[in-house]
Amino acid sequence: MFNDKVVLITGGTGTFGKSFTKHLLANYKTRKVIILSRDEFKQYEMQRQFGEIPELRYFIGDVRDKDRLYRAFYGVDYAVHAAAFKQVVAAEYNPFEAIKTNILGGQNVIEACIDNNVKKVVTLSTDKAANPVNLYGATKLASDKLFVAGNSYAGGRKTRFSVVRYGNVLGSRGSVLPLFLEQRLKGVVTITEPSMTRFWITLPKAISLVEKAFALMQGGETFVPKIPSMRMDDFAKALAPDAEIKVLGIRPGEKMHEIMIPVDDARHTREYNDHYRIIPEFLPWVMPHNGENRGNALPDSFSYSSDNNIQQLSAEELCKTARLVAEECGIPY
Repeated sequence: MFNDKVVLITGGTGTFGKSFTKHLLANYKTRKVIILSRDEFKQYEMQRQFGEIPELRYFIGDVRDKDRLYRAFYGVDYAVHAAAFKQVVAAEYNPFEAIKTNILGGQNVIEACIDNNVKKVVTLSTDKAANPVNLYGATKLASDKLFVAGNSYAGGRKTRFSVVRYGNVLGSRGSVLPLFLEQRLKGVVTITEPSMTRFWITLPKAISLVEKAFALMQGGETFVPKIPSMRMDDFAKALAPDAEIKVLGIRPGEKMHEIMIPVDDARHTREYNDHYRIIPEFLPWVMPHNGENRGNALPDSFSYSSDNNIQQLSAEELCKTARLVAEECGIPY
């Protein structure tokens, strides 16, 4: 699919961007992989980490800058939109900045992709975009809606947009896993609320879902993986069984439980072996064509949330991932 193609990743120096780049370089003969991000030092670090690779290019740019995006997306076949303002508490205190990056930046990406005839675009969303209670989730919900509607804005052009929505990535920059690994060395692990639950996904699973979305998308679908959940007190005890657990209380904008498919979306969601697809009702071309698996319908009362999830993350699975993250971060395990 990506052989002899030009792929661009916004926010390409982030945790997902770097991992997806490694995946592309290891599994495909891409013509070019473009890393677009606004931090020149992170690009410098990534260049040192990856070495001299002729097909890997680095563009300094911000998704807020539409003119720069028009230049960057010229000649691109596929794009992953991973750039985002994603810290929940920071978004609460800097709302204008979150809106400029996540909503207006998303609109800029959509328009640049349509006008440059990019074939397929997958944008990364979050469980916080479903029934949002914080500004970050609200901006990502708005962004998701924009990307779905982008299929209509494309008109007769070939550009198609889809969304991938998943939970917290184990070991990503800013996640609690590296924090807990560091805190346990001091004997005290801090959590906000013991009974809080979260969805958890590994980077390889996230990459696999994005790859699947590119292969199966027709435009407008939201792909949601079947992934495990875990209570935060169980999460902390599994990582630091001998440490004291200190409860801080819920932070501004936090939910007790996350949701990825609200009950209102159940009637137009299809279930597959390892994922769900939310199909927008007003885009008729996204339904599978003859011969393709249409998935299974869900009851109208269905919802997919971290507290009713039948798939739970085991302590063994968590610790296996934690060892890899600790090694990568240089933290004793």
